[in-house]
Amino acid sequence: MNELSLEEAQKIILQSQKILSEQKLKSPLEDTLSNIEHLGYIQIDTISAVERAHHHTLWNRNENYQSSHLDTLVENRQVFEYWSHAAAYLPMRDYKYTLIRKHAIGEGKQRHWYDKDEVLMSEVLKRIEQEGPLMAKDFESTKKKSAWASKPTKRALEYLFMQGDLMISSRKNFHKVYDLTERVLPSDIDTKTPSHEEYIRFLIISYLRANGIGQASEIAYLLKNTKTYVSKILKEMESDKELMIVQIKGTKYYSLPNAIDLLNQSFSKKRVKILSPFDNFLIQRKRMLELFDFDYKIECYLPEAKRKYGYFSLPVLWDGKLVARMDCKAERKTAIFHIKHLAFETDFSLSLEFKIAFQKEVELFMTFNACRKLELHQVTPNLIKKDLQDMAIFPSF
Repeated sequence: MNELSLEEAQKIILQSQKILSEQKLKSPLEDTLSNIEHLGYIQIDTISAVERAHHHTLWNRNENYQSSHLDTLVENRQVFEYWSHAAAYLPMRDYKYTLIRKHAIGEGKQRHWYDKDEVLMSEVLKRIEQEGPLMAKDFESTKKKSAWASKPTKRALEYLFMQGDLMISSRKNFHKVYDLTERVLPSDIDTKTPSHEEYIRFLIISYLRANGIGQASEIAYLLKNTKTYVSKILKEMESDKELMIVQIKGTKYYSLPNAIDLLNQSFSKKRVKILSPFDNFLIQRKRMLELFDFDYKIECYLPEAKRKYGYFSLPVLWDGKLVARMDCKAERKTAIFHIKHLAFETDFSLSLEFKIAFQKEVELFMTFNACRKLELHQVTPNLIKKDLQDMAIFPSF
């Protein structure tokens, strides 16, 4: 068993997540695909206070990322939309591992959040067969209580999507365009349903590749009825030397055998990264608290009076640590980027090195959000506000 310091564990995690990676392939589009394939999924989210989470997460790993990349990769049939622990873009090469969930939903073994209306689903499917790709709004009707009212047909579309009859062939203004699965899948994709053991091994290897170290509960995060099987297969893989155990602060984690090699690879921690709340790196809040001592909760789902940091606070990474959170709003019509609340951790000391890196990253993030002017409204603790006043991007607060 390898004993790792907390700092060593953090380096392995950050290296595995490729947040600070400077590796470049032949083109920005290839970099984007490589990141999706390495991470295993990119969560999709609709909140648009700043650039949506799927774009934000990829931009943080590819400075030349363009929002058109995802559309292009979907069009090229290299990625597709389905469910990970949440709605996500997934690598097309991993398609077959979605079949277990799809079959379970189709056979009624796993409950979907909508009731099954087989008559309406059949009608919806027939229309798409005959007319080609359609959006939910294509089924709208002006008739009251019509079977084609948008809400029931949207549910039917989603049910057909979740059980695998339909796929998302593209999006138009962020609206899903549904088509028959056989018209979307590349002809060379493996569609053989994996065994349950193959599926669990896939979950384990995918998670550890992207996250460096992990426990059964983390690997099975929001995947119902999998933790027991994950625990069993983890022990078998460890016994067969496919995995190794590392210990951090007295707690055992699993890792791939080559994870320790990441400690010998250099990477620059001296860059600020402004992260999405739905970034793969920090989506598991308990893990962030235990391994990075960062107690993070997204507050957009709370009443305003109960928010401590703001509606959509973005964690700030610096020197391998999570040191602050920024509640941001990109006002695109006026090109003004609002930092409504910039809150630093209580033990953080502002250095000149941080200020230079922070200014650079904020400027890049503003450009990414199509903004030219910055307004900073509140800083916590207030003493740090004075230390920021000599920064060119904060001329008049």
